[in-house]
Amino acid sequence: MLNKINRHYFVAGTDTEIGKTLVAGALILLLRENFERVAGFKPVAAGMYRNANDQLVNEDIETLMLASDLSIPVSEVCAYQLEQAVAPHLAAAQMGIELKCNVMLAAYQQLSQQVDAVIVEGAGGFLVPLNSAMNLADLVELLEIPIILVVGMRLGCLNHALLTVAAIEQRGLKLAGWVANCLQPQMPLLAENIQSLQERIAAPLLGVIEGLPPELQKCENTPYPLSALEFAKNSLKLP
Repeated sequence: MLNKINRHYFVAGTDTEIGKTLVAGALILLLRENFERVAGFKPVAAGMYRNANDQLVNEDIETLMLASDLSIPVSEVCAYQLEQAVAPHLAAAQMGIELKCNVMLAAYQQLSQQVDAVIVEGAGGFLVPLNSAMNLADLVELLEIPIILVVGMRLGCLNHALLTVAAIEQRGLKLAGWVANCLQPQMPLLAENIQSLQERIAAPLLGVIEGLPPELQKCENTPYPLSALEFAKNSLKLP
């Protein structure tokens, strides 16, 4: 059974703030039902805050580490940690550095050798620039792992989702499946929007995550609570 389950996935999003981290954390928990050591990896994280110990941290990285429950240093979970919450190439420029895909790839490969499975969470949308010449999609080509696309269900999501799928297909990359994350539970014609995407995306729908109950909502500058990741996990299946 274990040999039939892919060990590594890249979680892409149709936009920023659409639930990639929630889905990535939930997928880590799901893979942990089949593998002993499952890690999250973030090639680049933009946006840091100071925690109670006055340390600069990133809530996405914190969520991935919470889900993994492994004693792996933050430096091995994320290749680049950038302070400003803007597009990665701009945040890097503000710090006087250039993001390099070979550095991200090497960090991923090193981590993957220590664990049984890895969930890689992207930054922003699929084509977000990393430097003057390369974008996130170029990195995914180098990683050579299947993609799980998170679609934030809100007005405009059909266009965003189908454009992202087209970009994935144009590069010859494997879309293993997609997830509908219900950002706005009261979205008009929600079921019809999901059905429209199912009719137009060849890859399977891996789950529909309902809006998180108030007690599971993530507060600002905090990771998702483990209970929220469990809630999302219960709505997902592996490809």
